[in-house]
Amino acid sequence: MEAWEGRLAKDGGTPVIEPGSLPTVSDASGRTFGEEELAELTEVIRSGRLGRNEGTKVKAFEQAFSRRWGVPHATASTSGTAALHLAIGAINPDPGDEIITTPITDFGTIIPILMQNAIPVFADIDPETWCLDPVSVERCITERTRAIILVHLFGRPADPDPILDIARRYGLRVIEDCSQAFLTESKGRLVGTIGDIGCFSFQQSKHMSCGDGGMTITKDEELAWRIRLFQDKGWPREGNLRTHLFLSPNYRMTELQGAVGLAQLKKLDDVVRRREERARQLTLALSDVPELRPIRLGPGDRASYWLYPMHVDTESLGVSTKELAYALQQEGLPARAGYVEPMYKVPAIRERRTYGRSGYPFVGAREEGVVYPDGLCPHAEAMAERMILLAWNEGYTEEHVHAIAGGLKKVVTHYRQQRHQGGAAG
Repeated sequence: MEAWEGRLAKDGGTPVIEPGSLPTVSDASGRTFGEEELAELTEVIRSGRLGRNEGTKVKAFEQAFSRRWGVPHATASTSGTAALHLAIGAINPDPGDEIITTPITDFGTIIPILMQNAIPVFADIDPETWCLDPVSVERCITERTRAIILVHLFGRPADPDPILDIARRYGLRVIEDCSQAFLTESKGRLVGTIGDIGCFSFQQSKHMSCGDGGMTITKDEELAWRIRLFQDKGWPREGNLRTHLFLSPNYRMTELQGAVGLAQLKKLDDVVRRREERARQLTLALSDVPELRPIRLGPGDRASYWLYPMHVDTESLGVSTKELAYALQQEGLPARAGYVEPMYKVPAIRERRTYGRSGYPFVGAREEGVVYPDGLCPHAEAMAERMILLAWNEGYTEEHVHAIAGGLKKVVTHYRQQRHQGGAAG
C-alpha cells in the first residue's frame, strides 16, 4: 500500500508523517545556525563593542550585503518593518499622501506608511501570482499618490516591469518589499535592485536570520543619504557637531545582530539552493495531481520558496481549502488555507486604532475621511478559498518531501473519490 492510500488520519487512520517530526524554522532543525555565528558573536563580546557606531560587524554586514546584491548602498536596521520605514522616511511623504500596496502582506508593510502619517491605498492582486495587479494599481493613483510598495510574496517574484512603467508615467517611487524573497529573481534580475529601494527582513523564519533585523538597499545616492540618517535619529555622524536634521527614530542594528547576519549571509546561496531543490522535487511529485497547481515561473524568474504555495481546484474536490488544510494537518503536514486576511480588515485599520483616539490619518488627513469597504479587493478576499500554503525550509530532505507528497496525494485522492462517489450516487 502506498503512503497516500488508506483512511485519513482525521478519520482515525495513521498519519503519513509523525506530527511535529518535520524540520521547522522555529528551532535549529530548520535553521543553519552554528559555529560560524558563534565565532562572530564571540569576537563581538570579547571586543566589548556591542553598538554599531563603536563596532565593525554591522558595517561589514552592510558592505557584504551590498556586494551580493550589486548595489552601492545598504543600511541595516532592527527589523524588516524598520527597513521599510527607512524607505518611507527617505521618500518623505506629506501627511495625508498616499502609498499604494497590496492588502495581502504582513502588517509590517503597512505600519511604516501609517507611522509617517501617510495613507495606505490597497490595490487588488493578480489571482495567478497573488502579487499586485498593475491594472488595479493604476486605477488607485490620485494626485496624492507618492509611491508604490511591490511585495514579492512567498519567495515568488512579482513582475516589476508593469509597476515601474506606471511609476515612471506618474512620477512615483517604487519600493520592493523583499522580506520573503532573498535571491529571488525576475527576468534574471535580483528583486530589491529593480525599483528605487529594496527592503529585507532577518526575522526568525526568513531565508537568513539574526532573530530580527532588516536591510534597506538602493542605487540612489540622495535616497541612501536619507536612509542612513533615518535609522539614526537624523544624526549626521561626520565631524564633531552633534545635531539632528529631521525627525526620525533610532533603528540602529546591534553588533550582535550584525555578527549573526554576517555569518548567515555566507550561507544564503546554499540555503536558497536547498529550498529550490526540494520545491522542484515536490512540484514534480505533484505533476499527476491536477487539483493542486504549484506556482509557475516565467523565463528568467527564480523563486526562493519562503513558503510553498499551491492553487487548489476546490470545485473538483468538493471541499473547502479550510477543510483540506485541516485534513493535511492531521496527516502531519505543515499546511494552512490562505495567508492573511486583507490588511484593510485588521482591527488596527478597520477600527482606526492609530494615534490615541484621533484615528489619524484615516480621520483628519482629509475632509472625507478614509474607508475601506468589504469587497474592495475581490481577488485578495477570495485568496484563502483558492490557496494552500506549506511551511518550507532548508532542513527538508528528499525523504521529507516524499512524505509531504504522499500526504497531499492521500488527502486529495480521498476527496476526489468522495466527490466521484457522490456524483455517481446522484
